Amino acid sequence: MRCFAASGTAFALLCSLPSSAWAETDSRPAYDDPTLIIVTGRRSVAVAEAQAAATAGGAAVVGYGDYADKSLVSLRDALAYVPGVYLQPRYGQEVRISVRGSGLSRGYHMRGLTLLQDGVPINLADDNGDFQELEPIFFDHLEVYRGANALRFGSGTLGGAINGVTPNGMDARGLYARLDAGSFATARGLLSYGGASGALDYWAAASADTSDGDRDHAQRHALRVHGNLGVRVSDAVTTRFYLSANHIRQELPGALTLAMAESSPKTGSYTGDQQRDIDSLRFQNRTTVALGDARLDVGLFLNRKSLFHPIYQVVDQASNDRGAYARLDWASGPLALTVGGEARFGTVDSRRYVNLDGHRGALTFRADQTARTANLYAELRYKPAPALSLIVGGIYADGYRRQHQRYNAGPADVTARAAFSAFSPRFGVLYEPARDIQVYANYSRSAEFPGFIELAQVSRFVPVKAQRAWTAEIGSRGRLGPARWDVSFYRADLRGEMLQYTVNADIPAATFNAGKTRHQGIEAALSLDLAPWLRLRQVYQYNDFRFRNDVQFGANRLPVAPRHVYRADVRLGSDALHIAPNIEWVPQGAFADYANTVRTRGYVLLGLTAGARIGANLELFLDARNLTGRKAVGDISAAITANPAAAIFYPTERNAIFTGMRMRF
Repeated sequence: MRCFAASGTAFALLCSLPSSAWAETDSRPAYDDPTLIIVTGRRSVAVAEAQAAATAGGAAVVGYGDYADKSLVSLRDALAYVPGVYLQPRYGQEVRISVRGSGLSRGYHMRGLTLLQDGVPINLADDNGDFQELEPIFFDHLEVYRGANALRFGSGTLGGAINGVTPNGMDARGLYARLDAGSFATARGLLSYGGASGALDYWAAASADTSDGDRDHAQRHALRVHGNLGVRVSDAVTTRFYLSANHIRQELPGALTLAMAESSPKTGSYTGDQQRDIDSLRFQNRTTVALGDARLDVGLFLNRKSLFHPIYQVVDQASNDRGAYARLDWASGPLALTVGGEARFGTVDSRRYVNLDGHRGALTFRADQTARTANLYAELRYKPAPALSLIVGGIYADGYRRQHQRYNAGPADVTARAAFSAFSPRFGVLYEPARDIQVYANYSRSAEFPGFIELAQVSRFVPVKAQRAWTAEIGSRGRLGPARWDVSFYRADLRGEMLQYTVNADIPAATFNAGKTRHQGIEAALSLDLAPWLRLRQVYQYNDFRFRNDVQFGANRLPVAPRHVYRADVRLGSDALHIAPNIEWVPQGAFADYANTVRTRGYVLLGLTAGARIGANLELFLDARNLTGRKAVGDISAAITANPAAAIFYPTERNAIFTGMRMRF
């Protein structure tokens, strides 16, 4: 988000942070060039990159121009080349999203990450969420902070935070339109307009999309609206109001057996007419006050959401979440301090019905759910020398969950409660041996509290505890000649990881705490600008997730995520005309179960994007996927013990071609 504080001191503080050695700012076009079709907030991106560069750990900023040639179905299309973010499509806008193995056992919705739009969390008050509410086609840029590096967003989880930042009227003036169409009767459109007048600026956008999907019973359509209004109250005070609305309809094709996923990936399930329909409305305000050497950000937000979700039963929920946040950034000489806090309060009217072919039958369950998630955090940065920063901080998190069960086929009028708290310290060092080269290390704790999906497995809450971990990380980011890199090595030792688990013969497999597990790996990105017309971009991820002396599973590997994932593209040409072949390579597939009895096969997917500028106001683009029609397993719903006949496998995307245009007036 653009920093509106008028104080020259506050802005100078951000710009004086170490240069973002890993960012591609110098190789990107000048954002304020009036001939560009894609116009993004150059100052906003520069501030975001400076903040990421001051982080002693894995962090990245992705501009809209980095993924504009993709048909933007999901977050995977925007974040495919961000190191450390594991994203695999399942169908439509449904993707598996995980950072450092966060939420691996969750085959639906999302857990272990904080998702934000313009700095405000999308997650519900119990920390569960639906990433479909983040629309990448709206964003000016995205900020990705892996693990405990996401402290500034009030996140203390294993995975970290992803923040999508929308444009404002100062950065994106005039009318902008984008149209996409392609395989599976897919059509998509975006229309936005921004401007400024005196002390006011404004930006609004609407997007609509429809598709039959690349599988049977995977049809989707959505309508989304987002806008913001900024007011400069004085030279020191600005405020901005945001409004977002989502209307999302998605049929669920279900999982397949291993043989079907590898031979008949188009197959989908019509049983129960399963769907996930979301309607949400979000309102938020953010006010910035310049206070000499400090800047204060305060805000309020209100999220209303309804979920109609026919699966084994019809899940019907209406939720209301509200909250507030504040953050103070101060710097003087070699010292800099960030102090903040956030609180989310939510209620859910949760009901379930017999699924009569996608419609409500008899009521089987009704409960009132109440949740709170709050935190206080602080980070102190000290520079004993111009090239060296020492960092210490911590976050205290508090959670509360309550469910009053008003109706059930079994016992009724049951009330269950659970409370959690944790303090997670963080220590880091950041060294810049030369301009545009950084080396960093950190050691941090993380904590993740269970939500209603984990707790409310029976009438009374099951005793699922908080998941905790200590993570060590070392890495480097930089730029030297034609090369830009961002590499992190991490090891996280977890206690009580929330996994699908067998507690004893009397309790079925569901989410419980494991003993000791370890997540370790490599997150690497390397880009080479070999010539003005030739760029190689690549990202590699190594995932080594396993049990540690587990009574049931020994030292088995955790399922779902393969050990190696590699993506690359080669961009040939200029903005006037370019083509970029790409590859995704998984040398060996992942295990499907905790017992390590079934493993999927590896695969190679080939694709291509291209773009051309036609005059001053029109650009064309092409996005071709899985050119060879490779059939393989892309994602898995983890099982305790699997067999190839189990319907837990999701195929990779099928061959598809999308094309479109971008126009600015």
